[in-house]
Amino acid sequence: MSLHDLLPQADDDRAFSEPWQAQAFALTLALHQKGVFSWSEWAKSLSEELKKRGVAEDGSDYYECWLSALEKLLVAKSVAAPGDVDALAAAWQRAAHATPHGKPILLENDPQHLDWNRAP
Repeated sequence: MSLHDLLPQADDDRAFSEPWQAQAFALTLALHQKGVFSWSEWAKSLSEELKKRGVAEDGSDYYECWLSALEKLLVAKSVAAPGDVDALAAAWQRAAHATPHGKPILLENDPQHLDWNRAP
């Protein structure tokens, strides 16, 4: 099985419609390769998300499910605390709103910036 076989196929042959989708995919592979979780654990987590009520039948929210599965698996594996993922997402949103158009969005642009790299 090739990497291409793992990707959902879109009508226009693009596997990702947004850059964040490719980043979530790559992050999942990297975490698996580092041994954070097994592929069967990942498959179970993603499967559970895809089977939830309200998931789009056309697959348009596939990567939202992917991201939710990854977040839940990281919490289950104690890689992230339950609130950390939401807090970091909120920080990125604040950073995006505070960044002038055309400039790179950096976490440091968050007006409530915390040093996310320091240990607690």
